[in-house]
Amino acid sequence: MQPDQPTDYDQPVAYDKNGNPLYAHPPAEQNASLQSVHVSRSAEPVASPMSPEAIKRHEDSVARYPALNLSKEEYIISEVRRHPIGLIGVFLAAAFLVIIVLASLYLYPSIAGPGSPPAVSLVLPAVLVIILILLGAYIVAWVYLNNKFFLTNESVIQEIQISLFAHNEQTVSLSNIEDASYTQTGILQSIFNYGSIRLSTEGDETTYRFQYVSNPKQQIALLNNAVEAFKNGRPVLDE
Repeated sequence: MQPDQPTDYDQPVAYDKNGNPLYAHPPAEQNASLQSVHVSRSAEPVASPMSPEAIKRHEDSVARYPALNLSKEEYIISEVRRHPIGLIGVFLAAAFLVIIVLASLYLYPSIAGPGSPPAVSLVLPAVLVIILILLGAYIVAWVYLNNKFFLTNESVIQEIQISLFAHNEQTVSLSNIEDASYTQTGILQSIFNYGSIRLSTEGDETTYRFQYVSNPKQQIALLNNAVEAFKNGRPVLDE
């Protein structure tokens, strides 16, 4: 008995009454040759619908923070400002300088020699110096307090105020944040509950730092929850 030979489906197995060849093709191949698939898609991507609450929060965020470049569906979850304890040194230095100016003006008559101008003539210059000291302290405080960052449902936006006329903004998507941590060092930071926040991103391994953050533990917990929700496709909530 000879072993089975593979069937040659290109050779006819019989002929009809008119002499036309008949072929024994496998049913699977016949069905496959007759199947067709049609796929249609829209010419433009369709945006996912926003809930009424998300629309309202986006509009409120745009109205409250017009300087921020928020996307169409982005809204502010948390605004993080620097702890005011960082200004204590500035206020102490300004107060010390003002005291020196006033003390010098008060002691001037007792230390002025013959032929020196009267003390009254030094009042206006002393007032101008005090005004300059207070103005400098105000500018330093303004620059300090304008360094802040915002947590949104899509990203972290860091506002960097370097000087009175130098400003920078950095935006990091929540999907790119690999690690977020905080640090509290020393007695003062523990007593007044402030510290620093550190963010590291994937890919370029960039590190972002924000110092003098009030309640850094709570801020990091909120940030980590937002990152996890965003990466898992869940709504990013405040708590």
